[in-house]
Amino acid sequence: MAETSGTGLPRILADTRVLAQTHDAAASGAVFRLTMDPRDLDANVIALPAGGTIEGHVGPDLDVLLHIVSGGGVLSTDGGEVGLSPGKLVWLPRRSRRAFAAGPEGLSYLSVHVRKPGLGLSPRPRA
Repeated sequence: MAETSGTGLPRILADTRVLAQTHDAAASGAVFRLTMDPRDLDANVIALPAGGTIEGHVGPDLDVLLHIVSGGGVLSTDGGEVGLSPGKLVWLPRRSRRAFAAGPEGLSYLSVHVRKPGLGLSPRPRA
């Protein structure tokens, strides 16, 4: 099948089972990022070490879908605490308050959302 002009080809980007096993256990942050352009989605695999946290914050003005890859922990929301374990799919509605705490095995999750618009500079208004 031929590639159509301007359209990328479907392909495997990573194996989350391998990412979960091969990243440094003390690592914190993105261990995978979706980088190709053009694209409409952003996706990252985020890793937190055992006991690691992401402090409470209000999320962006877009919905986020999480897939728990490995480890476990707790998601704290305005509605209470949600247990996180491998295989769980979690929806974070736009602008919802959230905080993460990794359990004793750490926590890795895939985050997927519409790509955030880039910061752009606009011309200065004329006086």
